[in-house]
Amino acid sequence: MSPAPSARGTVPFGEYKTWYRVTGDLRSGKAPLVVAHGGPGSTHDYLLNLSGLAASGHAVVHYDQLGNGGSTRLPGRDTGFWTVQLFLDELDNLLRHLGIAGGYVLFGHSWGGMLAAKHAAAAPAGLRGLVIANSPASYPLWLQEMKVLREQLPPEVDATLHRHETAGTTDTDEYFAAMRIFYDKHVCRVLPWPRDFFASFMEIHHEPTVYHAMNGPTEFHVIGSLRDWSVEDCLADIAVPTLLLSGRYDEATPATVQPFQDAIPGARWEIFEESSHVPHLEEPERFTEVMTGFLNEVEKR
Repeated sequence: MSPAPSARGTVPFGEYKTWYRVTGDLRSGKAPLVVAHGGPGSTHDYLLNLSGLAASGHAVVHYDQLGNGGSTRLPGRDTGFWTVQLFLDELDNLLRHLGIAGGYVLFGHSWGGMLAAKHAAAAPAGLRGLVIANSPASYPLWLQEMKVLREQLPPEVDATLHRHETAGTTDTDEYFAAMRIFYDKHVCRVLPWPRDFFASFMEIHHEPTVYHAMNGPTEFHVIGSLRDWSVEDCLADIAVPTLLLSGRYDEATPATVQPFQDAIPGARWEIFEESSHVPHLEEPERFTEVMTGFLNEVEKR
């Protein structure tokens, strides 16, 4: 069982609010682990079991990025409002308000990993370590690999997906059913889906503003503002211990992760053999072992 949260609330972010949850003691003397979720436009829920890492003495900070979950929702905002810089500013703001900007470890999952890499490349003084989990280094690479993965689906499934994507009917039950075949293979292989994962999935379903604006209707049909975005050009500027995580069946295929390994000095890459996109849910024991080891390494430095 995960430790109970010691604090939760919101911090002001301009005229908006960012919801956060802290598990453990931020003043324990060990750098807290700050968790940036995926999406964009998802919520912290599917990453909740990372709170168990607080048993190592490192407090764990979850937050919901602006636009969903417990943070301010802005369903009427146009696509141009939702930018990478907005979410970088929100992260910086959260660190300052919680008083941890002077020392923290950052964990970013999927889109959150790209966000975390961009944050780390700016060389923030308090960053002690970085975990980039199940993330591509660029969306063009991601799209290239999505084509490969989709071609491995049963032909009738991919044909159904293409038909609805072309017609703009990605909100139909038939499209959803075909989409689930991909998700169950490359996003979460635990069936039925764990409650926390399903909670985040439904949050996006009920409030898709950010996800649709920046990503698109699904993981593999990226037509939003991020479709050409990459962090490859800044990876060599990351100068803290970095751990890369991915799953053997991950939609973030080895080709999408390789630029992190190639460009970040000293980066270490752990592949989870029984996992796809969420090894913290698919192989939780090994995930905890790997993460605890990394946090201990960071602490020794």
